[in-house]
Amino acid sequence: MTESTSGAPAPGLPASAPLHAPHQEQGRFFNPWRRPSMRRLDLLRWKFARNPYDKRSPARVPAVANDGAYLSDAGAADSLTWVGHSTFAVQDGGEVFLTDPHWGPRALLPRRHQPPGVPLAAVPGQGFAVLSHNHYDHLDAWTVGQLPPGLDWYVPLGLGRALRRRRRRAAGELPAVTELDWWQLVRRGRWTLTCLPAQHWSNRFGSPRNSTLWCSWLLDSGRRRYYFAGDSGYFAGFSEVGRRFAPIDVAFLPIGAYEPRWFMAYPHMNPAEAWRAFGDLGARWLVPMHWGTFDLTDEPIDLPPQDLAAAIAAAGGDPAPVRLLAIGERWLL
Repeated sequence: MTESTSGAPAPGLPASAPLHAPHQEQGRFFNPWRRPSMRRLDLLRWKFARNPYDKRSPARVPAVANDGAYLSDAGAADSLTWVGHSTFAVQDGGEVFLTDPHWGPRALLPRRHQPPGVPLAAVPGQGFAVLSHNHYDHLDAWTVGQLPPGLDWYVPLGLGRALRRRRRRAAGELPAVTELDWWQLVRRGRWTLTCLPAQHWSNRFGSPRNSTLWCSWLLDSGRRRYYFAGDSGYFAGFSEVGRRFAPIDVAFLPIGAYEPRWFMAYPHMNPAEAWRAFGDLGARWLVPMHWGTFDLTDEPIDLPPQDLAAAIAAAGGDPAPVRLLAIGERWLL
């Protein structure tokens, strides 16, 4: 494959070509449009640098009480509930799906600042979950072991074995797991689930760096289309997803864990880039996520919504399509 160092496609190829290019070599995955320039020394540079943000004041993250009882009611109205971070419980046509389910107290080291928005016990025995990648704030081994055994799992390449191992160790049983590559789809009843690119990476103890794939998801119920970005820096993939899958009803986009930009720009969008990605997708609603739960980077965990509002104002945009939820809040669709 030929590509420039900037990640642009070779002359004569369409702009979307790198998004469809091979992205695995010698057992490791990579982003074919642009490889990261991060080095191990950069991590040390960041960790030992002075944080310009003052985090001494307690974070103010809105939360509401929610017992989640409606999730087991097949006749309940369509809705989505923010459990926290990148976890949503979405009810569509009486069925429930989860995104990056995380009910655990920590993301390896960072502790949860807000309890989950609904009890884990409220998750019904039937439904499905999608995973975007194996980082600890998205794939929580304890949660995997506690969720109902009837849940079906859809994951990017390489995560099936680890998921089955964690589930068997915790619950003594094997879950139904389907692995997909970018641009592959699977049908589950009335649902069409499509695995899509994201600009990120993977790493976890016991798993070599980038030995499992990362992704975003397009979840089409036949009555509504949801785009779940997982974890991603800003890249041309948002425009391609918008071009291929419009109309998109709801876009779950990360707005947190973005400072300092010199280190975080590649794997994590900032709020201004999330707003730009929303425009690229051409979606109807933007539901911000990946903030308010785990303190992962320099900025305070309650700052991203303020930065998003400022970015929208600076761009002359209309904030009406943004559905900024409190943890535990249920939005009737």
